[in-house]
Amino acid sequence: MSGLRGTVRRELVARQLDEQITARFPVGQRLRVLDVGMGRDAQYLRLARAGHTVTGLESDAATLSAVREVLDGEPAGIRERVRLVEGDGPETGAHFLPGSFDVVLCHGVLMHVPEPDAMLAGLARMLAPGGLLSLLVRNADTLALRPGLSGDWAGALEAFETDTYTNRLGLPVRADRLDALTATLAGIAAPLHAWYGVRVFTDVAASDAEPPTGDELERLLAAEDRAGRTDPYRSVAALLHLCGVRG
Repeated sequence: MSGLRGTVRRELVARQLDEQITARFPVGQRLRVLDVGMGRDAQYLRLARAGHTVTGLESDAATLSAVREVLDGEPAGIRERVRLVEGDGPETGAHFLPGSFDVVLCHGVLMHVPEPDAMLAGLARMLAPGGLLSLLVRNADTLALRPGLSGDWAGALEAFETDTYTNRLGLPVRADRLDALTATLAGIAAPLHAWYGVRVFTDVAASDAEPPTGDELERLLAAEDRAGRTDPYRSVAALLHLCGVRG
């Protein structure tokens, strides 16, 4: 995922995920990671490079092909730590035994699932006791911000009344609310442990905007990182990163 918006998303989620992993697991433990809908963040590759074993569950053939191409350029030791399984997120029970993973990632997937509760329950069942469930979702409480800040007043008014929207790829998708997901996580025995905002300042950047380099990029990421951890800023982020822990 390139460009300014993709860079901010990838780097912030990586920092937040590392923080939660460090807090939950002993230093040096090799984790079993399930990445559902491997998508555009490439967290699977970063975690495999760190020594963890990663299973990617992905239904899109083009994405699987792209992942295989990336892995072909990695050393054999890293390639061996990544297993790819073709399948959908709601089908985890058909592919894996309950309690098989220490960490389950589901980033940018729920927006494509009309009724996500059953899928989330399935993801929670994949976790071993004390395991970490990491969700990255579109923030439904801020859908009016992007059209409003761009001067699309009709779009802003419409966004107040819905939890669906059209993304930049032109696809109709849905967003989630923090309070609803908090209740869902509690109900599936993986209660919310921490949450962050992602892209407080940069979500309105053009799709082709490139990130700055050097110290300016570090300052940008530091500002986004601080905002994503600080109220009230994190509440108006475009994306929410929620971390639940299996009881």
